[in-house]
Order: sequence, then C-alpha cells, then structure tokens
Amino acid sequence: MLLLNSILLPSVQAQHDPALQLQVDVVYLASDLLQGRETGKKGERMAADYIAYRFEEIGLAPKGYGGAWYQDFEVQYKAHPHAKEAEARTARNVLGFLDNGAEHTVVIGAHYDHLGHGIMGSRHTGDPAIHNGADDNASGVAGLFRLAEVLSEGRATQNNYLFIAFSGEEMGLFGSKYYVKNPTINLKKVNYMLNLDMVGRLNGEKTLSVNGAGTSPAWKGPLADLSVGGISTVISESGIGPSDHTSFYLEDIPVLHFFTGQHEDYHKPEDDSELVNYKGLLLTTDYVIALIEEMDDAGKLSFSKTKDEQESRRPAEYKVTLGVMPDYVFQGKGMRIDGVMQGRTADNAGLKKGDIILKIGDTDVKDIYGYMEGLGKFEKGNKTIVVVKRGEEELKMEVEF
Repeated sequence: MLLLNSILLPSVQAQHDPALQLQVDVVYLASDLLQGRETGKKGERMAADYIAYRFEEIGLAPKGYGGAWYQDFEVQYKAHPHAKEAEARTARNVLGFLDNGAEHTVVIGAHYDHLGHGIMGSRHTGDPAIHNGADDNASGVAGLFRLAEVLSEGRATQNNYLFIAFSGEEMGLFGSKYYVKNPTINLKKVNYMLNLDMVGRLNGEKTLSVNGAGTSPAWKGPLADLSVGGISTVISESGIGPSDHTSFYLEDIPVLHFFTGQHEDYHKPEDDSELVNYKGLLLTTDYVIALIEEMDDAGKLSFSKTKDEQESRRPAEYKVTLGVMPDYVFQGKGMRIDGVMQGRTADNAGLKKGDIILKIGDTDVKDIYGYMEGLGKFEKGNKTIVVVKRGEEELKMEVEF
C-alpha cells in the first residue's frame, strides 16, 4: 500500500498486465472505502486524490487551477427535486495534460462521482446502501488511465491530450458544464472530445455503442471501417445524451460517447467490481486507441450540429412504463430486455430478461424508438397485448399498466 495525503492507496504494480491494471483501478474506486463517491463528500475527495496520483504516475502534467490537479466548483445538493432546501458543497474535477507541442488538443473524459448511499438517483428500493458504481463509472476512469498510459508512450502525437475526471455528473453534468464555462485551455483549440461512461460490461457479442457520430463528418469513415478485436458497433448520430460529452457538444466541439450498454445493476448497490468484464474493458480501450490513431492525421475536425433523435422521436405524452431495462446495444429487430424490475408491469405479466419485444398493442416494435412510440399510446390502467420473442418462440403476453 502507498500513502498519499493520508489516504491508503493500492500499490500499482500491474502495468505489464493492462487488464490487471484496469481491475486494480476499478476495485479501488468501487470499494466500500470510498462510500459511493458522492459529489462533494469525503469519498469523492479520496477518489480525486487517487486519480491525481495515477495521472502523476503515468507522467501527465497537472492542468487544474494554479498548476494543481484539481478544479473545484460549487454545487447545490438536493436529495430530490422537490426538496425545499439545498446543501452547498464543493466538488472537484481532476485534470491531467499530455503536451505533444501540437496546435490542437483532444479532451478525453470520464466522470468519477456516483450515488453515495443512494439517497438521490437510485433504483434501489430497500434501505440506503453503498452504491459503488463499478461500471458507472469506475470503469470509465480506469479506461481513462489506460488511454493516458498508451498515449504517453508516444502514439498519435499530432494532438495534445487533456484527460479530465469529472465530478457532479450524476447531479446533472455539473463538472463538465463548469469546465466548459471555466476552461483551463483555449476551447477553440480543442479538436474533439471523447467520453467514456459505463464501458465495463461489454457483452458476449462484443457490441459497443458509439454516440455522437453525426457531430463531425470526419467520424463517418473511421467508424465504418475500424475493426478491433471483433467489436461491433451500434452508431447513433446525436451529440446530446445523459453524459458529459453533451457539455462539449453544446460548445460546438465534435464528440463521441462510448458505452457498453445498460444493465439491471445500473444505479443499484449491486454494481460492484466483480461484475466488470475486464477483458472487455481492455478491448474497448483498444478500440478507442485505434480510433485516436486513425484520426491522428485528420487535422482539426469540423463540427456538425445533430438532431437529438431520441427526443425528436419521443412521444409527447409518456404516461406509462413497462418497468424494464432496454438493451441499448442490441442490433436485431425489436427491443431486447436487459432487466426486469420486480413488481412492475412487465414482471407482473411474466416478461423476462432476454425477451425481445416485437409489438405493443397495434404498434410494431423495430427498435427502442418503436418501443417508446408504443408505450406513448397508453395510460395507467390500460391493458394490451405485448408480443415477445423468447428463444425461437413468439409469445403473446397481456399487460396492465
């Protein structure tokens, strides 16, 4: 164990084994010691110190305020949106810089905060418990370290690289919003931004979701042609999404968000380090590295505005849910269920994880947007038939919302 700022940190001796190093990083960040890394709390500060320690070990230079690793900012914490009073807290981003003497800089980010004991934002229905957030988003931070290690070895040197671990993401992208309004480098010199959020559960089909492909025409060819370790990609155009890349997109910066998919442990205490697919996380970082190398000679990327497809296709009235977790990386016809919430509509009707929804009432479901369109036609108390594919069999299930 190493001692840093009176915090015990795991000795990092696994650089020769990248997958093991990823595991070391995730296990520490997602340990009970950090109490869920809640924004502005002691566990968040312990995580920030660990991130600064790893950035320094890798050989990055601090790029926070006054030559420090940190950029502190104020947040107003409310346990729920209707709380009458807010608690003032100080949160911090952690910034490390790789200076290649280039004109432009690539920002690579991942949020490191999580839900603490689940008072705000949890899907857990029991008593408060530590939410360790191994996939969300210790996995992204570990991936950030891997990218920094590889790029610091002298690969893809036509850009500088600014690595930012954001806090306050779970409260509403606070850290990234603060950074773009108070940047420590010239934002006009930022080439593009890459965001790693929930990259620790690569499935057996090796399906990686890449969001933001429409934010620059330069993404189109590389994303279509890149082949790394059997990874297949699900591409979406929009630069808007519920993670930190959105803050940079809104500053007219091309972005990509990498994501290995939702799962039933999302925002629950069960999101622990032993469930992370470390070989898959390694493969995902290999993909991102290959993309960075592919873009190295592309010069300054041009920016394109995108339609927020999810919002534009969302029903105006969305009064019911099935109580399922969609599989966002599923590439077949229909909407595959990645998790069923106990006691909710789908569970009561007998739907199961792995079922593929093909039809809701008279609405054919070709993808998640068709699923949302179908739900938009019902209100609480309505009954309908949901057609699902389970294995090779099609089943008709009656549901009551």
